[in-house]
Amino acid sequence: FPMHLVVRRYRPSDKDAVLTLFCDGILEHINPSFYNAISNPVNVGVALFLSMAGYMLGGGSTLWALLSAGAWVGLVYYCCSQLYAGFVRERLRTDMQDIPGCYLSHPDNCFWVAETEVNGWVEILGMVAVVAKKVVGGRDGEMSGELFRMIVSTKCRRTGLGSRMTQTVIDFCKERGFSKVVLETSSTQTSAVALYKKLGFSHILSHTKTYSPEWMTIISRVTILKMEKVI
Repeated sequence: FPMHLVVRRYRPSDKDAVLTLFCDGILEHINPSFYNAISNPVNVGVALFLSMAGYMLGGGSTLWALLSAGAWVGLVYYCCSQLYAGFVRERLRTDMQDIPGCYLSHPDNCFWVAETEVNGWVEILGMVAVVAKKVVGGRDGEMSGELFRMIVSTKCRRTGLGSRMTQTVIDFCKERGFSKVVLETSSTQTSAVALYKKLGFSHILSHTKTYSPEWMTIISRVTILKMEKVI
């Protein structure tokens, strides 16, 4: 169980390991999202309705009842899967394809990785990034730091690494005189939400804008939470 973790700036040689960790870290939310969605009362009600409709239209066939409900369950899973897979596809096509250009070409942006040595091999177990942005409607020159790409490997959960990576971003923003740190996360990521709240972030708004069609987001019952911490 790795304990000695070093947080440092990203290097180009980290790319393959970082992309693998990013994909795994985002796609792992598909199953929890599905379990949350399929247990939602609305989705349960739709499944029951379709089951009864299938039973009646199928002439009292239990098979048709099961097929009808199963089709809905399959659609719910597909929507949850596409929600996160679509996000990964978009990010791999854009900023994650050029991390130095997007995060290390300006002194007010940064991308960090957390690494440790396991049996003589260096392994990357975490990442986080920050981008400076002007505060809309704020004072002249007021800036905030937006936290992106927070991923902690499943091998390193409950070690305090998530707090350490978040604090790295907060300290970076304080040093540059930013007024706050902002971020977005999904409602499925309950552990992340709890961590951010513990570190002083407040939930300021929710929305359903994702990289998937809106009907998929509605069926998946996922909302995007925007949070901020004044520093």
